[in-house]
Amino acid sequence: MHPVIAAESVTELGASARGAVLVVGSHAGVIAVYLGAAAGAHALILNDAGVGLEGAGIAGLAWLQGIGMAACAVAHTSARIGDGADSLARGVISHCNHAATQAGVRVGMAACEAAKLLAAHEALPGVPSPYRDGRYKLAVCGGVEVWALDSVGKLVEADEGRILLIGSHGALHGGRPDSALNLHGRPIAARAALFNDAGVGIDAIGITRLPELARRGIPAATVDCMSARIGEGRSMWESGVLSHVNPLAAAQGARPGQPAREWVESLPALRL
Repeated sequence: MHPVIAAESVTELGASARGAVLVVGSHAGVIAVYLGAAAGAHALILNDAGVGLEGAGIAGLAWLQGIGMAACAVAHTSARIGDGADSLARGVISHCNHAATQAGVRVGMAACEAAKLLAAHEALPGVPSPYRDGRYKLAVCGGVEVWALDSVGKLVEADEGRILLIGSHGALHGGRPDSALNLHGRPIAARAALFNDAGVGIDAIGITRLPELARRGIPAATVDCMSARIGEGRSMWESGVLSHVNPLAAAQGARPGQPAREWVESLPALRL
């Protein structure tokens, strides 16, 4: 039997992930499942993040099928994204790959039951090919740099004062305020930050970074998961449409239904 471990994010896995069935709060996009597989997981249960544009929220399931790794996702309406413990406690499977079905996992099954089946399944997955998430400088608007990050795990200290389009979901990890926009425990004071709403989900978890960032003085918004591919910061720039905004972003002209790029390009001319 393999151990079953719950974790908030694939960006924060430790040595205990190796050989375990990981029930992780991250979305089930390619970059997220790659990080789980690269950590040596035996199998993965993630969040479907509202599935989203071009199925990006579950695209990693088919990707892992290529190496024979069992993987499935819980419905974003059944458990909080960013909270693996909640997925294990009340998540309901919404999607699974063929390797997971071979282990007995079925859509509609409780995640805790799926985890037991995967823990008893002895198929040996292959090694994933290297896959890199990225950071991309998109523009300089009024002297302010605009960057796309595929994951919040790509934050660097130089992101202070920048406008950041981050492909990650807009949920606080485990509901922790210190996960809103931090690097190694230190807050990053971005000029503004945008995330993917991951379908918003149960308890409106997919937008919980927004009030915390407002408290820190940062205008923040989410884009509709059906308008941009989760896990791809540049997709937010290309086609993202704002779905939710915090009060500081609203004061800076942001409104639901507005193209994210339009709002971002207007920001450098404004002052908090």
